[in-house]
Amino acid sequence: MKPIDRTIHEPARLRVLTLLSGVKEADFSFILGALRLTNGNLSVHMRKLEDAGYVSMAKTFVGRVPKTMFSITPRGKRALEKYWRTLDELRADGGGSPRPQ
Repeated sequence: MKPIDRTIHEPARLRVLTLLSGVKEADFSFILGALRLTNGNLSVHMRKLEDAGYVSMAKTFVGRVPKTMFSITPRGKRALEKYWRTLDELRADGGGSPRPQ
C-alpha cells in the first residue's frame, strides 16, 4: 500500500490545496473566508505547505496595505494528484484490509 502524504492529509491543508488547485492565486483573506479558519490556524497551515514546497507566497502592497498572495506550485499540484490517486487505489482495494471470511 502506498503511504498517504501526511502533509496533505490534514483536513485544513487538503482544503487549502484543493481551493488553490482551482485558481491561479488567492489572497490570505479570500482563503480565510472561504475555509472559515482563524488567522493563526491558517498561517500555521500555509507555513507547513510552503515549507513542503506545495504553495508559494508573494507579499505585495496595495497602497499601504499589505497583501499576501498564495498559489499552488507545480510540486504541490503533483503531490495533490498523487494524494487523490492513492486514495482512489485504497478505495478500489478496500483499504488493503483482509476481508472477513
